[in-house]
Amino acid sequence: MSVTLTNTGNATLNISGVTVMGTNASIFTITANNCGGSLAAAAACSIAVTFSPTSVGSFTATVSIADNASGSPQSVALTGSSGIPVVSISPSTLNFLTDLTGSASTLAVTLSNTGTAPLTIASVTLSGASAFKISANTCGTTLAAGSSCPISLTFSPVATGSLSASVSVSDNATGSPQSVALSGAGAIEPNSCKQVDTTSPLQPSPTANYAGSAFSGKVMAGTSPVIGASVQIYAAGLAGNGSSPTALLTTPLVTNSSGGFTVPSGFTCPYSNSVLYAVARGGQAGSTGTVNAGTVLAGVLGLCNSIAGSPTFTIDEVTTAATAWSMAQFLAAGAKIGSTSTNSSGIVLAAGTFANLANALTGSSPGAYFPGTGTAPTAKINQLANLLNGCIVSTGATSSACTQLYSLTATSALTPTNTLDAAMNLVRNPGTNVASLYALSTGSAAYAPSLTVAPADWSLFVNFTGGGMNDPSAVSIDSTGRVWVANYFSVASLFSNTGTPVFANGITGNSLYNSYGGGVDVNDVMWVANEEGGPTGLGTITLLTSGGASPATYTAGGLNFPIAVAFDTSGVSWVVDYGDSQMTLLSNSGSPLSGTTGYSSAQFEFPVALATDGKCNAFVANQSSDTITFISADGSIVASYATGSGPSGVAVDSSNNVWVANYYGNSVGMVASAGAIASGPGYTGGGIDHPQGIAVDGAGTVWVANYRSPSNVGNAITELAGAATANPGSALSPTTGWATDAGLLESFGLAIDAAGNIWVTSFGNNMLTEFIGMGTPVKTPLLGPVRIP
Repeated sequence: MSVTLTNTGNATLNISGVTVMGTNASIFTITANNCGGSLAAAAACSIAVTFSPTSVGSFTATVSIADNASGSPQSVALTGSSGIPVVSISPSTLNFLTDLTGSASTLAVTLSNTGTAPLTIASVTLSGASAFKISANTCGTTLAAGSSCPISLTFSPVATGSLSASVSVSDNATGSPQSVALSGAGAIEPNSCKQVDTTSPLQPSPTANYAGSAFSGKVMAGTSPVIGASVQIYAAGLAGNGSSPTALLTTPLVTNSSGGFTVPSGFTCPYSNSVLYAVARGGQAGSTGTVNAGTVLAGVLGLCNSIAGSPTFTIDEVTTAATAWSMAQFLAAGAKIGSTSTNSSGIVLAAGTFANLANALTGSSPGAYFPGTGTAPTAKINQLANLLNGCIVSTGATSSACTQLYSLTATSALTPTNTLDAAMNLVRNPGTNVASLYALSTGSAAYAPSLTVAPADWSLFVNFTGGGMNDPSAVSIDSTGRVWVANYFSVASLFSNTGTPVFANGITGNSLYNSYGGGVDVNDVMWVANEEGGPTGLGTITLLTSGGASPATYTAGGLNFPIAVAFDTSGVSWVVDYGDSQMTLLSNSGSPLSGTTGYSSAQFEFPVALATDGKCNAFVANQSSDTITFISADGSIVASYATGSGPSGVAVDSSNNVWVANYYGNSVGMVASAGAIASGPGYTGGGIDHPQGIAVDGAGTVWVANYRSPSNVGNAITELAGAATANPGSALSPTTGWATDAGLLESFGLAIDAAGNIWVTSFGNNMLTEFIGMGTPVKTPLLGPVRIP
């Protein structure tokens, strides 16, 4: 501000002094005085005064001017009101967690000016550990009142241990720096943390350019032959899921008046284990039917080298439904079936699932070798077949039955124009128009038995019993798709990839006792955690081969009521010890890698589950403390995160995000790979009710087995969006979950195979359930985080 001094007299004013007076004089400062020692008559001069308050309020003072002539000082009143900047930084504390071999972990703070005047930023500085850096600062030197700006921070540790620092922001107005505390834990990846693997193809050393054998077939719509249909035989592609197949016939065949066709020998399969399938397009159902361009029927014929003896296949609505569901993860619009070149085993598993659902020779459900201990979804498959049949036998592709089918199965990505694409849309969206599609399907009775009421949804599931299951708990998949189940009551069960028990009464003895946990190692050997028994009475780890032998039983490393097992990417076995709340690490030979007593920490409180990340570290579910604890492979770093009430299951996705099933909280938590809790109090919805088992599929989608029944409508499985989606943790399943009609009871364990089938154990009724093609394929066995095969 400026004060003007005027001499209104007729003589020169002699100025002896200019001063600021009053109780607030210190915040008013004369910064410039051009009046000098005298001021001529009728002249004026200015005096500059600055106002520098240190608090909010109104202030007064006076500028006093004394002249030597009169000795009577003259004065002018000064007033000022202040709004000062107020600095705040959020959050008030940042916690970093990273490994030493990965990229720097990045988080941000927000600088805000909540005051009433601009903030002049003098500095933004870091003090403390040099591992913390300011990587980006968009705040500049001035921040307007009511405005905010971000400051990005990185954490790049060079040594194992916990580190701390603080970031401070100073402003010129107040001179009082504001700060936020930083803390971080750095973990060193052990030299042994490498990716070990095994490849156990279902058919070793496939032969290229394999000569196929002759066979024949017929195309049927219910009991009516499809006449004049165009038939092509394909070998599934290997350039990606849903990639273009190889057409094996130079010219498509045309079905005769009986719907028949013959494929002579002389065609060449890309490989001996190529999956072959037939597609029939168009034609008319029966001699009086109408040509229907919307008719597309399909059937999986098996592996090229398995076709011998001139068999006769049937292609109809049952085989089409079985193809769409079993090949769900390998099927694309236009009847394209293909897998990645690295997952030829997965598509072979899917071909085996087809053979379970349908008999390729008779065109009926179930397959010829469906296990007697299973319950086939024949009624639902027949209902789906009737749904397709209603369109095929109608008056053409534009008939009411067809247009309704296409409309009711349409998605934003595809409005189908044929029956196979309609089935493909339905298998990928099993909650689509359930009641309306069921009503439409009742217009045909071509296939029986069928459903008498609408299903809960259009998912297909198969329930298996036998194999000695007795309170089944953990479930694991080996490299060939065999399914291992640990049972609480002293038995281990093994099933083929099509649900046939390998051992009718399971495997007993071998110190198996009170087994909740287990997992398959890199050599396809099952490790079972026996919570009690053994020579010490404190439990054991029992190893089992697919032949039923037990190569070893381990007790070393401080095992004390072992309850869960997981393997890291190097093949090391991590074991949760429930009895004394500790961790035991074992080599493949059973040597303790965590000392004679294992790793212990006050942060472990009745741990019940664990999973490992891509750097050979582990995340442990502490059911009593409602936390997930991170522990490095050398046991030197421990950090805990509160993700929800009663964590009982853990899974790690391909980006090292950690997903947690909170049993008592009826939620799913998520700790992001950088170490921040991303889920808040937890994700809910989608039928989550006392979640127990949890797994992530190859697309990052999260699947949950619910121990209790949501809203008393029947146990269900829940599907949640993955970390890389726009809305992580959002429910993709209905409010009551998927498949409430599957008969699940106290669902416990959940695992996903290389064909995208989801396997769930029911602790309460000794059942193993396979949900056909619902998940994106996963490489098995599970070593560390989920991998794409």
